[in-house]
Amino acid sequence: MALFRASEQLLANSARKAAPWLQSGIQILQRGLSAQAEPAEDEDSGAIEMKGIRLRGAPIYLDMQATTPMDPRVLDAMLPYMVDQFGNPHSRTHLYGWESENAVEKARQQVASLIGADPKEIIFTSGATESNNMAIKGVANFYKDKKRHIVTSQTEHKCVLDSARYLQQRGWDVTYLPVRSDGRIDLGQLADALRPDTALVSIMAVNNEIGVRQPLAEIGALCRERKVFFHTDAAQAVGKVPVDTSSTPIDLMSISGHKLYGPKGVGALYVRRRPRVRLEAQMSGGGQERGLRSGTVPTAAVVGLGAACEVAAQEMAADHAHICKLEQRLRDGIMGQLQGVVLNGPEDVARHRYPGNVNLSFAYVEGESLIMGLKDIAVSSGSACTSASLEPSYVLRALGVEEDMAHTSIRCVAARGKCKCNSVSTPASGALGVEEDMAHTSIRYGIGRFTTEEEVDAAVAQTVSHVNKLREMSPLWEMVQEGIDLKTIQWSQH
Repeated sequence: MALFRASEQLLANSARKAAPWLQSGIQILQRGLSAQAEPAEDEDSGAIEMKGIRLRGAPIYLDMQATTPMDPRVLDAMLPYMVDQFGNPHSRTHLYGWESENAVEKARQQVASLIGADPKEIIFTSGATESNNMAIKGVANFYKDKKRHIVTSQTEHKCVLDSARYLQQRGWDVTYLPVRSDGRIDLGQLADALRPDTALVSIMAVNNEIGVRQPLAEIGALCRERKVFFHTDAAQAVGKVPVDTSSTPIDLMSISGHKLYGPKGVGALYVRRRPRVRLEAQMSGGGQERGLRSGTVPTAAVVGLGAACEVAAQEMAADHAHICKLEQRLRDGIMGQLQGVVLNGPEDVARHRYPGNVNLSFAYVEGESLIMGLKDIAVSSGSACTSASLEPSYVLRALGVEEDMAHTSIRCVAARGKCKCNSVSTPASGALGVEEDMAHTSIRYGIGRFTTEEEVDAAVAQTVSHVNKLREMSPLWEMVQEGIDLKTIQWSQH
């Protein structure tokens, strides 16, 4: 209470000295402090009502693949460029422009250092979606007179698949590679898909729905041997797992700021200089960013991206250990208490899966119903970019997961540490070959740098409780418990 009174007094003194335009804002803060200082009369005063749902408070955040909270160190780096050092980095005639330009170039160096690149190979963008569009359409359009074929996989992010369809509609041939039951591509199938007129291969580094890691070094070596450019969407990888472009033959790579504890609205595209990659600009304007991405570079956001990359380089080992520990705790807690739970994607977190992404399918439980029951936990049933659709995850269906299981999977995200996981692993959803019914039952839990053991334990307890409640209402679960094989039943239609 003393702190509130001191803050109120400080604001009162400031209000007397402030300009008229600032006084109204200070008065609003004064009213807010006064309201907080008074004890709540209603027990439910802390409740939050939004989207027709009443919450007891802010839920536990376990959706790190959608976005990550900004690291306070990143915010500290950004603040000066939002207030005092506000110059346009492209203004070359005064101090304000010079100091902003220096800040942008420092950030470029920080991003490059994290991925083993030359700063001149970093192009700032608005995020991974723009970077993916620029890489795929830019390379395809630049080499269109000689090469009219690109290769990607069925489990790529929607912006990659939509970019490929865009080119298809304009005369390019596109090969969509299937994936194995663990979500990884078959290198033999990739080799067979490459043609003399193949311009580009685009394969995601870490999948956003199931966390599977693709063999970037092997893909890059194959592409280099066949003289094909290799692009990877590394939004879910950079800052979380080691990525080194100096030793891995990656030609283009997309990066997102808000996936690595940085600000939203900023990202980067790595474009290799030797051997040189040429691409056609997708935006006309002042020719900024080596003529590839016109538009004023947002200094504060770029500084935030640079700071996030520097922090990630410092914290990566500790983050990995922390994440692996929590991932094991989460999986052991849920799978040790519930039957019929499937891990979507590979089990091996040392090489084949990012441990911060735990996508689980719960048999005989509808995923959306489970999410609605888990009101105090922020999780998702798939990509935030496709969450408006009620269709089962196309990634899980590619894995071969049954459609019902793809609808019951939940994605969880973890952070920090070194771990060895020993759980049953089966095909994920859609593209992985997950059975159709299981594709509706997936939930994705995301664990990150700031996730705690207490939050994981709460998620385990609530998940187990709500799955049991939903199964108690399921006649199918009751039949299975009685030993009835549901596939032998001939259902009547009404």
